[in-house]
Formats: sequence, C-alpha cells, structure tokens
Amino acid sequence: MTDVWVFGYGSLVWRPNFPFAEARVATISGWSRRFWQGSTDHRGVPGAPGRVVTLIEELGAVCWGRAYLIEADSRDTVLSHLDYREKGGYSLHEVKIAFPDASNLPVKGLIYIATPGNPNWLGEAPLDHIAARARISIGPSGHNAEYVLELAQALREMKAEDTHVFDLADLVSTLDTGGQA
Repeated sequence: MTDVWVFGYGSLVWRPNFPFAEARVATISGWSRRFWQGSTDHRGVPGAPGRVVTLIEELGAVCWGRAYLIEADSRDTVLSHLDYREKGGYSLHEVKIAFPDASNLPVKGLIYIATPGNPNWLGEAPLDHIAARARISIGPSGHNAEYVLELAQALREMKAEDTHVFDLADLVSTLDTGGQA
C-alpha cells in the first residue's frame, strides 16, 4: 500500500473530514465543474434533490480544487469513508493532478466523478433554475445554498477561475429567500 493523492473539487475543497498528511491547491486539466448532479443524501432529499457538482470532460478546461495526500497506513480507512460520503452516484477514477505553486510534474491521484448514467444525475439546466433549486433544498448535511456559497468562497480564496460556480453563487446570494439562509 502506498500514499495516494485525492483531488477534491466540491465540498472536499472546503470541508474535508478525514485525516490527511498534506493539502495543496491543485488543478486537473480537461475537466469543468458543473452543478449537474442531484443530491438526495447530503444537500437534498429523495423527491427534492439538491444540486451538487460533478465534472464533465471539456477540451482545454482547467478545474481548480484541493488535493489531499493520504498516507498509506490510513488509505483504506479514508477511501472507505469517501466511498460512503460520495455514494450518491459518484465513482472513483484516476486523474493527473498538477500543483500550480510547484514546477514538478503532475502526480497520479484519485477523484470521485458522477456521470450521466447514475440515478441521481440531473444534467444541464439554466443557471437560474439551478440557483432556485439550491436556494430551497436542504438535506442531512445542510442547506444546498451553503454548499454553493462555501465552494465559491474557497475557490475565490485560492484565486481560481470558475465562471459557472461564481455566477451561480451570485444568483443564489441575490435571490429572495423569504428570510431563509
């Protein structure tokens, strides 16, 4: 068993809840983050899913996130935890991870991606529709709007570019919620 890097691009960017040896700002190439996955186990419930991110392949795209180095002795435990956390339609894939603050070559790592074949896939929708759903959805992990806004804040802090997330966060924060957070 060896150490492994895990790339987070959604809630793992701002809410890792597992032991890691190191966390670094990182990127992956050829992927774009989109709020196209339904969440019935974290940010919504069955019948009223929230919207969370997944990745879609896009030539020339760069997705910013955070990579976590998981040491060999905790690898199985952490991956079992992440398998459970990402159970709502995500599967584990290998990816090349780059570190913008370093001149070294990309490293192999792992990533969870939800693809169109999973039962919680919601797919593309107008951004204002995604924002409206995010404002009203609540699940066991909290408000869907929190997920959107925390992700946007974390990406801004790392000086990342992500128009989809930033535009959605702007819509979520400006919609009338009748006093709801």
